[in-house]
Amino acid sequence: MIVGSSGSGKSTLLNMVGLLDHPSSGKIFIDGTDTTTLSDDKVSSFRNTKLGFIFQFSNLLADLSVLENVLLPRQIGGTDGTAEKEAIDLLKVVGLETQLHKRANKISGGQAQRVAIARGLINKPSIVLADEPTGNLDSITSETIVQLMKSMAKKLNQTFIIVTHDRQHFGDVDRVITIKDGKAFEGDQPSSEMEILV
Repeated sequence: MIVGSSGSGKSTLLNMVGLLDHPSSGKIFIDGTDTTTLSDDKVSSFRNTKLGFIFQFSNLLADLSVLENVLLPRQIGGTDGTAEKEAIDLLKVVGLETQLHKRANKISGGQAQRVAIARGLINKPSIVLADEPTGNLDSITSETIVQLMKSMAKKLNQTFIIVTHDRQHFGDVDRVITIKDGKAFEGDQPSSEMEILV
């Protein structure tokens, strides 16, 4: 989890890890690959296969069905015969097996975030990046989404990197990084004793 006040650099860091922004200096390694040396075409392919995304707003395509939205990242990379079954299985895990053919603009905000989680997982990415995934939801729905992400992390042995300013919703997590004044510190609160992360 990456926490910090508004404007501290949380989303910028996530965008760099997600290969959406380039760092002004330094390198970003994901699965041993120096992503800062990749061409634009290779960045797109790498992002699609190694990274999953969950945004504050689900960013579903309204005219597509729930199932079609989940399948999009797989279609971009080239589908295979297992894609639809895997998408349906993921939608079952997130509790939306009865909503497969419903258009994305006909489901609730909480359901849309569950679709976004399934979509973020469809390519079996190394990392799922979640930017304020509960920021647009009421507290009860937020709790459901948090528990779903935690259970998916355990069940699939999946790494989630979550950016939030709302730390208390998430309870125990494996690691917390606090961003303050553009610097990253280990733990919930930066202090003079804490080591700055490089």
